[in-house]
Amino acid sequence: MTIVREPLLRPRTSVVGGVALALAAHLSVRVQLVRFWLIVLTFAGGAGLLFYLWLWALVPLVPARVDEAAAPRRSAPAAAILVGLGAVAAIVSFATIQSEDGTASGAILALMALSGIAVAWTLLLDRTDPGRPAAYGLWVRGVASVSFLLVGLVTLLSRPSALNAVLGVAALVCGIAVIVAPRVVTLWAELQASQTARVREVQRAEIAAHLHDSVLQTLALIQNRAGASSEVARIARAQERELRDWLFTGSAPVDTDLASELREIAASIELDYAVRIDVVAVGASHSASSALVAAAREAMLNAARHAGGEVSVYIESTESATDVFVRDRGPGLVLADVPDDRLGIRESIIGRMSRAGGSATVKPGASGSGTEVHLHLEVTK
Repeated sequence: MTIVREPLLRPRTSVVGGVALALAAHLSVRVQLVRFWLIVLTFAGGAGLLFYLWLWALVPLVPARVDEAAAPRRSAPAAAILVGLGAVAAIVSFATIQSEDGTASGAILALMALSGIAVAWTLLLDRTDPGRPAAYGLWVRGVASVSFLLVGLVTLLSRPSALNAVLGVAALVCGIAVIVAPRVVTLWAELQASQTARVREVQRAEIAAHLHDSVLQTLALIQNRAGASSEVARIARAQERELRDWLFTGSAPVDTDLASELREIAASIELDYAVRIDVVAVGASHSASSALVAAAREAMLNAARHAGGEVSVYIESTESATDVFVRDRGPGLVLADVPDDRLGIRESIIGRMSRAGGSATVKPGASGSGTEVHLHLEVTK
């Protein structure tokens, strides 16, 4: 009979490290039995503690669910317990210094070990624990720092000896280190993040250069050979736009501006109509006005439906106003010749811009060919 065992994985919610829970599930025994033997082995030369730490370092966590926090949760306030034991060691050191022996090396070393582990715990483990507020770490580090500084001062001011001087200075240094440790950890994390981002940017640049020399040029060649109105050209155009966005836009979120909105609209229109829309923006970038975006979208849709081919969208932004020009190379349009019951241009473009405090004009393009729609909107401060 084959025994099927659970995989050896630490749970994401545990008392300390989840090692006992992982072993109990893997061996199909009660978790209390595993904890009992770990404690017994700890008194046998520290074997239980070493075995626990070894499994904690090597056994992976259970993969996080979509609705679950990525960082594990620990119910036991280990840092608070350790710093409390360190404070007890500090009190013992005060009493020992006043004795005839006058030295408290054992108590001070215990203080350094216990409080040092407590501070490291708050900076490395509790820092990412969603169940530990920031005030908890400040309280633990504050108690540890006060314990170190008081023990250091009392030791230095007690009976003079070389050992007391060394222990006192060491305790003072530890107290100062606890104060500056959070800032050092923050700077180190920022340095690692910047180095990781720099490596990613270098890799992205190398990929972009390779794809630009191969895939992007091939897609551009397909568009030029197939013509703007063909199905192949539209698909190549969409793939080129998607690939360029992935390569050059970056991963940092940015505020949506007018140019970005119109480029997204152009990409969706190109998939439905035999048209190629180029969006060019110059000047200061402003946030997208809903009325201006809607009017420009209607103008781009009209150009795609009635003209096709190539359509250019030119955005010119200044500190005081934004102008959008939508030009096509179709048969042209005279607004006076449009029947009164056709409200697409009059209401969706001209009327909408007028209600938003702007203006819109529709006129023949350069040399009388095509149509040019000019949208103008003042920037509200």
